Amino acid sequence: MNKLLIAFVLSLFALAFGESAFAQAASAAASAAASAPAAASAPMAAGSAASAPEAASAAASTPVANKGDVAWMLVCTALVIMMSVPALALFYGGLVRSKNMLSVLMQVFVTFSMIVILWCIYGYSLAFTEGNAFFGGFDRLFMKGLFDPATGTFAMGATFSKGVYIPELLFLAFQATFAAITCCLIVGAFAERMKFGAVLAFMVLWFTFSYAPIAHMVWFWMGPDAYSGKEVVDAMNGKAGFIWQMGALDFAGGTVVHINAAVAGLVGAYMIGKRIGYGRESFTPHSLTLTMVGAALLWVGWFGFNAGSALEAGNSAVLAFINTFSATSAAVLAWCIGEALFKGKASMLGAASGAVAGLVAITPACGNVGLMGAIVIGFIAGFACLWGVTGLKKMLGADDSLDVFGVHGVGGIVGALLTGVFNNQALGGPGLVGDWVTASVSSVPILDQVWIQLKAVLITIVWSGVVSLIAYKVVDMTIGLRVSEEDEREGLDISSHGETAYHN
Repeated sequence: MNKLLIAFVLSLFALAFGESAFAQAASAAASAAASAPAAASAPMAAGSAASAPEAASAAASTPVANKGDVAWMLVCTALVIMMSVPALALFYGGLVRSKNMLSVLMQVFVTFSMIVILWCIYGYSLAFTEGNAFFGGFDRLFMKGLFDPATGTFAMGATFSKGVYIPELLFLAFQATFAAITCCLIVGAFAERMKFGAVLAFMVLWFTFSYAPIAHMVWFWMGPDAYSGKEVVDAMNGKAGFIWQMGALDFAGGTVVHINAAVAGLVGAYMIGKRIGYGRESFTPHSLTLTMVGAALLWVGWFGFNAGSALEAGNSAVLAFINTFSATSAAVLAWCIGEALFKGKASMLGAASGAVAGLVAITPACGNVGLMGAIVIGFIAGFACLWGVTGLKKMLGADDSLDVFGVHGVGGIVGALLTGVFNNQALGGPGLVGDWVTASVSSVPILDQVWIQLKAVLITIVWSGVVSLIAYKVVDMTIGLRVSEEDEREGLDISSHGETAYHN
């Protein structure tokens, strides 16, 4: 199996590095454009390499990064790393049975590490360089061009303000954490029954053909300095990702991260099948204490995830920070109220799940909505995700072990759609940049923006669903998806890793 996995991964590298239909545009001068989750006033994602010919007029001298912005982004990057290891690993680990605790920790830990490497080798280039509307190019393969050892200088990537830059390598690191945690989120849907090698092989395929292109479609554009005059606007818009061109809003990953991962998890739950004894035996969490610790760490780390997506230590980061704070608190209260009304008691698991639901829902909206809009989104998400893990889960009939779709899918959809509502300035939102040449801010009519948001959601669902279906099938045919019945009953800690999380 290990030889098959190695051959499989090597073949993917050959495919990624070979000639393809999504090869970069011919001009080497039109170099890699770094883009990022959309700022509060931006129609989508932002940031492009200062070396782009269209941006030359915006910076007569070599760009210099602000030390405060660099320090802020370094901290935010570290916070997002904390969100995966240890936060997500502990959150998921506490929810499974004790015999599978170690396996979940391993799947999250190793998946995160592997995706970071793939991101540095080719993922960043596919997501954040100029190619076509669906895939980036190969300008940044192996992080080429990001650092000049001869001069000790870094390539600069734009933020959301004209003439303001951060090192592109720092942006690469920040976005690496997004790619890695997105793949880790999927683990919760098929926990306790999937082969370790199969998990890693699936992640390579899904990361390459779902995460990277969705990130490109949603977040890639040529950056604010590229809009040097009205005569270049159409050309610059035409270089952007497909969903960005639609005008969809996603500040920090409602589509790219949460809906994308949730659909992959749901497809996996269907294809791998239900756990042995599902519906007949009790599958209670073995440690709600660890789950609560994980949820609390997620909440803290999420400030880096959301506020860091502003790319600057400025007003947009402040707005994203407070909205993340308030929306999550509202969702915790909403989930507890819902449980008290329908079950008679509010639970610790419910409070922790409510926090994650609020964090998910505010992710696309955090820098794109006003203060009270964020609280409303949090309350709605708390109730919606409670239904997602109860009523909707029964309707779908899948054994989504840790409710990845019920929380991340439902929460991501709610947040994405309500971003279209509360972005409007009439409802206290910041609006969006309607003209990047002058950076003037305006509002799109609410129904029009919601329709744009819905199209972005549907595209993400279909794309991730199709890629996931094919990826699981390929892995099943080569490695096999599921452990044996004997191994599943024994627990994946022993059968897959030869260790146990606890010793009696």
